[in-house]
Amino acid sequence: MKYERAPEIKRQVDVLIDRFGFHHIVAKNIHCIRSFDAKTRAYARIWGMAKLFKEVVGLEPNYIIEVNARRFDKLPEREKIKTLVHELMHIPKTFSGSLLSHRGPHHRINDREVEKIIRNLEEKNYL
Repeated sequence: MKYERAPEIKRQVDVLIDRFGFHHIVAKNIHCIRSFDAKTRAYARIWGMAKLFKEVVGLEPNYIIEVNARRFDKLPEREKIKTLVHELMHIPKTFSGSLLSHRGPHHRINDREVEKIIRNLEEKNYL
C-alpha cells in the first residue's frame, strides 16, 4: 500500500473543525493522508492511537484521516465534505486517541446525522 501526505485534505479538515465547532479536537494532532491501491470499499477511514502510546510512551493522542484516492477523489465536493465530517464525528469529546463506533448510547454516526451538520453549515454560508 502506498501513502502520501494530503495537505489539501488537512486544510479542509482544519476549516471543518473550526466552522463546525469541534472544540474538543486538537487540529494539530489530526493528520491526513491519501492511500493508493487500497482494497477497501470505504471512501475514507480514521485511525486512532491506542491508549498504550499515551500511558507508556507519553505521546499525545493523534488521529490519521486516510482518504482512498481511487474512490474519494472522484466524489463531488459536497460528498467529500460529508465524508470528512463523518470521519471527524468518530473522535470522542475526550480526544483520547480512541474512536466512537457508529452507534452508541448517546450518539449516532450515519448519513442522516452528517446531513444535519452539512445543512447547518450551508445555512450559515460556511460551505
